[in-house]
Amino acid sequence: MQQNFLISVEEKEKIFHTELVKYGVGYEQARKAAQILACSQPDELLSQQDRQTVIQACNKWSAERKRYKRITSVIDS
Repeated sequence: MQQNFLISVEEKEKIFHTELVKYGVGYEQARKAAQILACSQPDELLSQQDRQTVIQACNKWSAERKRYKRITSVIDS
């Protein structure tokens, strides 16, 4: 049975921030990106600078997460 949980914007922000920092995004960049992501605004309503901040943070997160997964798969095998 699937349940829908309501998560506050503050809680979403904490989750995004923790995940971004965990995989190597700088604290301040992660904070700003987490604030933007937690608000769930459409891309069209974001400034170019906000979009760039989120893109950079997410690209860094993605690359470092993939790197971590490759390393752990080598260690586990």
